[in-house]
Amino acid sequence: MSFLIALVLILLVQWFHLRLLRLEVPKRALPWLPWILLGLHMPLILFAVMRAAGVSGPGTLPLLRSLARAGFYFQAFTILHLLIAMLAEGGWRLSRLGRSADREAEEDTPEDSGRRAFLRTAALASTGAALAVGVVGARQAYGDPEVTRKTLPFSDLPPGLDGLRIAHLSDLHAGPLVNPGTLRRWRDLTEREQPELVLFTGDLVDSRPEELASLLEAFDGFRPPLGRFAVLGNHDFFDDPRPIWRDLEAAGITCLENKAALVQRGDSTLAVLGLQDPMARNGRFRRLVFGPGPRPSEAAKDLPAEAFRICMNHRPSEWEQALAAGARLTLSGHTHGGQINPIPGWSSANLIGPRTAGLYREGDDLLYVSRGLGVVGLPVRIAAAPEIAILTLKRG
Repeated sequence: MSFLIALVLILLVQWFHLRLLRLEVPKRALPWLPWILLGLHMPLILFAVMRAAGVSGPGTLPLLRSLARAGFYFQAFTILHLLIAMLAEGGWRLSRLGRSADREAEEDTPEDSGRRAFLRTAALASTGAALAVGVVGARQAYGDPEVTRKTLPFSDLPPGLDGLRIAHLSDLHAGPLVNPGTLRRWRDLTEREQPELVLFTGDLVDSRPEELASLLEAFDGFRPPLGRFAVLGNHDFFDDPRPIWRDLEAAGITCLENKAALVQRGDSTLAVLGLQDPMARNGRFRRLVFGPGPRPSEAAKDLPAEAFRICMNHRPSEWEQALAAGARLTLSGHTHGGQINPIPGWSSANLIGPRTAGLYREGDDLLYVSRGLGVVGLPVRIAAAPEIAILTLKRG
């Protein structure tokens, strides 16, 4: 059903776009327009149908995926183009309000010609704006991430955990939009901070298990003294996650899905918990169940009372689940900080929840939401720089 709704929306948007393009392109190109739009969108629709059906691995899939991505980018351009055209049309109509109806009727042809010229100029402006946004957004997305260093005080922090440095990495999205060189640079910047513990909070891959290989290669040999732990995010369940679980463990990264691990530092105990993402109940966008979703009681089962609890939980909307497991500090990602924030002071992530990025408090308990490192959909970030969070626990 969701696929059919998406298809209807695509067709409706392209129908409006076709009407707009007919005002802007030369008349000799008009007969070709529907076929060009069909050619741009057929790979996207075919790829979506194949993925929804669980088909993966045919030799043509990499090429089809690239063509589908081009169609998706055209969708983004279409939306921007239509928005600017709507604004231009509104501006044109406002500018003509002072004219009388008689004069409008007398000058119908010049008026239509002027409107076409005005919309054509707006179309050129929208193309320029899209290119500018793409360049600026790509520079932010693929430039060095911001290293956020925060000290988090807890009055009841066990003495042996005082000064513990944690690297929180989220939403790396290894895959077609994040290449091995970028992953390696993120690893080098993280290792330079000399964390004692590295926690990955989901969306390790963009959509396919084999994409994890480049991430594991980039982080190979980086062995912080207290270990590396991970949970999976919703994107990690777009396909069968079992190869991801297997390969993480083989690489020495402990995957915690409704489980906990005890870490000793000095004479104090740290409990690192992980909650499974709700997407596990509906992998591949179909009714294929790979797990029960978050189960805080299972994750916290048999933990010693004196252990200080940190919970990895991909979605900040599930913070209450982490609190139910007794987490004093919860680490999440998922939001990308909005990734593309066109309105100053407002995050696009507000559309999915109030916890968009940074530090949040509930009584004495804390939640840190990372803006993440990778991108999804479009290879740009606007007012949402990628982030490596270095969190230091402090007693007091």
